[in-house]
Amino acid sequence: MAVRMALPPSQYGENSEALYLTSGYIQSSAESAALRFAGEEEGYTYGRSSNPTVTSFEMRLAAMEGTEAAMATSSGMAAIMLMMFSLLKSGDHVIISQSMFGSTIKLIGTEFARFGVESSVVPQTDLSAWQAAIKSNTKILFAETPTNPLTEVCDIAALADMAHKAGAWLAVDNCFATPALQKPALLGADIIMHSGTKYLDGQGRVMAGALCANSTLVNDKFLPVMKNSGMILSPFNAWVVLKGLETLGIRMQAQSKQALDIAQWLEKQPSVASVHYPGLPSHPQHTLAMKQMSGVGGALLSFDLKADNPTQARERAFHVLNNMQMLSLCTNLGDTKSLLTHPASTSHGKLSEAQRQAAGIGQGLIRMAVGLEHTDDMKTDLLRGLNTLK
Repeated sequence: MAVRMALPPSQYGENSEALYLTSGYIQSSAESAALRFAGEEEGYTYGRSSNPTVTSFEMRLAAMEGTEAAMATSSGMAAIMLMMFSLLKSGDHVIISQSMFGSTIKLIGTEFARFGVESSVVPQTDLSAWQAAIKSNTKILFAETPTNPLTEVCDIAALADMAHKAGAWLAVDNCFATPALQKPALLGADIIMHSGTKYLDGQGRVMAGALCANSTLVNDKFLPVMKNSGMILSPFNAWVVLKGLETLGIRMQAQSKQALDIAQWLEKQPSVASVHYPGLPSHPQHTLAMKQMSGVGGALLSFDLKADNPTQARERAFHVLNNMQMLSLCTNLGDTKSLLTHPASTSHGKLSEAQRQAAGIGQGLIRMAVGLEHTDDMKTDLLRGLNTLK
């Protein structure tokens, strides 16, 4: 599916899926155009609604996730926007994990609050907290597993059962495990969200997002909003990510193997206080992660440096990052190049200190998205900072 699922080739018989760069489509007749714009006949009408290259990407990702359909968006955050606008109204309630990506928390907790959407933030792994937060107006439970950057894992099947008993949807951000390791739909999730910018592309080239769900949600809920909002994925970006999906499985296996090696090595470093990686037996949700993620820990890890106070912790983290000569100081992830960042001042910098502390994101935390360089070279580069800490 990762290699072959797509629209059939054109009359030219191209082996690699075609890139269709067009904003409009010639209609065979006025009658056909009317039917297509009314949604009563299949076919392409305008680039803001659909595109053959985008369709191929959607078909491939949906097949890999095990859902009936998918809707591609311009970014991962656009996918969340599309989900929220499509399914919620003023007075509705959403429950999210306190460990989610900082921009997600801000979008739901601050921006959508202006339009009367309520939200509750709960600990990622506490099922009783999720249950206690459910109200009569709860419409979505939204989890990210593993989380960014602490790699916390939630029980997808348990949350799905909880959501459905409350008449709500369970949405799962599957960016970091990807369908190569984890299929939330098979565990009961209703909506799977992706930032295709990450591992789906895999080489840090383009922005992309997607929602995977049943055909009713995609066609009756997401598509009307998409047509009116313009959050569509561009054909070129869709083509790039479509090709990235072909190697997703082997990349995730290779990068996960390297991440485990680095995580095990970091645990032995005297300047490291703790390592957060689902593949380690020391991880609080290790057993659950191995069950949900095909026995693999993924390619993302983070580690805390030893420090006496937050100020020293920040200084020590910056020292390690500033002394790297090969590894990239970059807030993205999912690349074949290893990327490191300081979450407290970047991806989660918009949150208050209290929110960061509640999420367990300290000033000494460094996130590492492990790439495909040789692990000996990674260790050598990290030691430039770790071995010179004062």
